[in-house]
This record gives sequence, structure tokens and C-alpha cells, in this order.
Amino acid sequence: MSYTRLIQIEFNHCDPAGIVFYPRYFEMTNSVVENFFADVVGRSFAQMHVAAQNGVPTVAIEADFMAPSRLGDKVLFSLKIVKLGRSSVTVQIEGHGGAELRMRATLTLVWIDNMKAAAWPDDMRAKLVAYMEGAV
Repeated sequence: MSYTRLIQIEFNHCDPAGIVFYPRYFEMTNSVVENFFADVVGRSFAQMHVAAQNGVPTVAIEADFMAPSRLGDKVLFSLKIVKLGRSSVTVQIEGHGGAELRMRATLTLVWIDNMKAAAWPDDMRAKLVAYMEGAV
């Protein structure tokens, strides 16, 4: 199962040549992750980071950039879970402009509570598992 989010490339995403400056893709992938947790897992970053003082920081990221995205392009990002551990989740995010793959990133996130890695809360784990199995 894949979670999707459409992002239009704006001036603030681009370098002077009018193409996405690669660090901006990391902001976009974080936006996809943040919205995935709010929409699918049922916990917004505000709920996790501010109200409950826990969260899902990125502990590893690997990215490949296949083709440039330009000012005004609409890039469809898709997120799928590739691995779920006791306290971690690995997701793969791809960004497509039409049929063209623009970028791919693999991120590992860790559930933390009181600034330490902890087992996923049962409700969150259940939603992540259901999503992996296509039941959500």
C-alpha cells in the first residue's frame, strides 16, 4: 500500500537555475512522513512532539536523484513501509513528475519516548502493520 502526497515545486524550493536544490527534497520527504503519521497513523507531529514529548526522528536517510524537478512542476510523492521493527520503521519515498522518477529516498525513523528509543505503542504499531498489509 502506498500513501501519496502531491507537492508543487515553488520558487523557495529552487536554486538559481530553477531546479529543486536537493536539500529541499529532504524537507518534502519530511512533509510526506509528517502527513502520513497524521493521516494514517493518527498522530500528528504536534501531538507527538509538543503535547506528549515523544516522536519519530529520522536516524538514517539515503537518497538518489534521477532527474531534475523545475519550478512549477507537480511532483507526486509516494510512501511505502518496507520494514517495521520493535521501535523503528523504514519507509521508501519516491517522487514522480508524471511518469518520470525524479527521486527516491529510504528513511529509517525511530519511535522515541523521553528521548530514548522505545517500542511502538500498540495502537500505532497496529496501524503501521495494517498499512503494510494493505488493510488501512
